[in-house]
Amino acid sequence: MEFESWWLLGFPLFFVLGWLAARVDIRQLVRDSRALPNSYFKGLNFLLNEQPDKAIEAFVEVVKVDPETVELHFALGSLFRRRGEYERAIRMHRHLLERADLGAEQRAAALFEIGQDYLKAGILDRAEEVFLKLSDSTRAGAHLAECRRFLLEIYQQEKDWEKAAAMAARLERETGQSHAREKAHFLCEKAAGEATHSRPKAARELLELALETDRKSVRASLQLGDLARAAGELERAIGSWKRIEAQNPAYLALAAQRLLDAHREAGRLEEGLRLLAGYLERYPSLDLLDAVFQSTLEAKGAEAAHKLVREELRRNPTLLGLDRLLEAQIVGATGADQRRDLELMRNLVHEHTRRLARYRCENCGFKARQFHWLCPACAGWETYPPRRSEEFDLTP
Repeated sequence: MEFESWWLLGFPLFFVLGWLAARVDIRQLVRDSRALPNSYFKGLNFLLNEQPDKAIEAFVEVVKVDPETVELHFALGSLFRRRGEYERAIRMHRHLLERADLGAEQRAAALFEIGQDYLKAGILDRAEEVFLKLSDSTRAGAHLAECRRFLLEIYQQEKDWEKAAAMAARLERETGQSHAREKAHFLCEKAAGEATHSRPKAARELLELALETDRKSVRASLQLGDLARAAGELERAIGSWKRIEAQNPAYLALAAQRLLDAHREAGRLEEGLRLLAGYLERYPSLDLLDAVFQSTLEAKGAEAAHKLVREELRRNPTLLGLDRLLEAQIVGATGADQRRDLELMRNLVHEHTRRLARYRCENCGFKARQFHWLCPACAGWETYPPRRSEEFDLTP
């Protein structure tokens, strides 16, 4: 390929054209920045200086001066919602919806935002109305799956398990993601209601369906065991609770006291203690230790309980284990001075273990003294591992 001299004329031409384009862009940017109110730059400055309250007030001034700032309306509404100022968030998004010049896509986005405002504010009927309106129209677009998830959350809060199950099934079809765990919990909730109204047969059928839906549903096994024990079918109850080892052994702690009580009623407490001692050795747990310790102390006395806890402390040193060891030593103490010293030490340890003996949600970190299948804070199913805070703190 031969070099032609006229190509040399092209380089200066391209340079001039690039320079002109840059000048036009820069001038446009300068004009745009001059058109922005001073409050806009004040707000940005406050954000950079980590002063969100002052930043919000500055941006509110921008909206008053220039009501055409659609994106700023969206941003402010989201900020208000995150700060818990739901009324202000709703007002901001309503103002957007009232605009006649808003495009279809932006109107759908504003509806989606106001639906979240209602949901966070606890106005569930209005939130449901908004998300149903969006999900049944063609305007939802990218927000469709999220609308379905919010509807699922609403039905769970309202304890409408039929609608929740239908929405979970719909999400499975549309997204391809499994919701077997949630559907099993919905069936367990319905079964609990049937059991409360003295309809054990209907409750059992629902729980068996829950196990078909999610074969690892520990909750279904626990409830089936409770139904069997209430009917006097102790062997069937024990079998249901023992199944948990294959489903998820971490949850054996929830069945520990049930197993001990059923074995005691069947006149086989010793067998029950051996079973749980084996679980404790294979799957260490503070709740499991507590159940085995108390039953050993009642059935075999302080010496056997002391031996059990001492061996467990060597394997898994915990404050609760130390608390139980001191309790056994107090029961077996012979002298008054020795008993007082042990009680003093145990009181100090016990106060601390009470603060640590809480369940903690893996999703949001919310702590509770009682185990929850559904987190009260973030509404997640099975986000509470059946382990106390102390066990997490000791995990390497």
